[in-house]
Amino acid sequence: MNVLLGAFKDRQLEVETYIDFLQSLEDQARDGPPKLEGAEQPISTQQQKILYSSVYLQLYNLVESTITRCIDAVAIAATDNGVFQVRELNDSLRSEWVRSMARTNVDLNLENRFKAALELCNHLIESRPVTTLSIEKGGGGNWDDCEIENIIKRIGFTLNVSKSAYSGVKRPLKDGKGSLELVKQLRNNLAHGSISFTECGDGVTVSDLRSLKDNTVNFLQEVVENFVLHLERFEFLIPERRPVKFKGE
Repeated sequence: MNVLLGAFKDRQLEVETYIDFLQSLEDQARDGPPKLEGAEQPISTQQQKILYSSVYLQLYNLVESTITRCIDAVAIAATDNGVFQVRELNDSLRSEWVRSMARTNVDLNLENRFKAALELCNHLIESRPVTTLSIEKGGGGNWDDCEIENIIKRIGFTLNVSKSAYSGVKRPLKDGKGSLELVKQLRNNLAHGSISFTECGDGVTVSDLRSLKDNTVNFLQEVVENFVLHLERFEFLIPERRPVKFKGE
């Protein structure tokens, strides 16, 4: 299995294992307050809500870790031990390289701005290979389906997912928000303290959480598969530098 897909599956399994645990608690609750084996006290309703709300943190962790790995994989492939020249990168990655080298996203004084520009100029004049590439990820606690689509477009390819996966992640679940947007919002609300774990889990069922997980996972898996295909086809390079069988794609 591809490394990206393997890492994604590992994180996915963590979430599913936790939801299975919550399902067992909910099943027990039909016959009275659930109780862990060996515990003296049963799990209270408040504690269940807290446990439920943790799913949003786990799902966001899955989203951010997955996208971060995918973006880093593109940067690693483009540098590939100094095999490629800047001119061989596709237009989008070339822009990312210039942004990284010129440090256009950093507030620099005049002297350091000149040094960055000079280093970029020398790199091109001397036809040095690309050995480092830092792709500005953004996101920073704000990863949802729209941000994922934006970064994919910025890297230089078009996201192609099935109709079912796309509609599943876009379908409004609460307050007009789709699955990833809801995960992002609740995760940030919990992280910034604007909502308590008890409030976050109030009125939520394991069935709700499982549906949210399914929508998130189905979309993310196809996103990862898009990245894998992008890398396997060397689409991070200009067409002329791709292997013969991919030059016309």
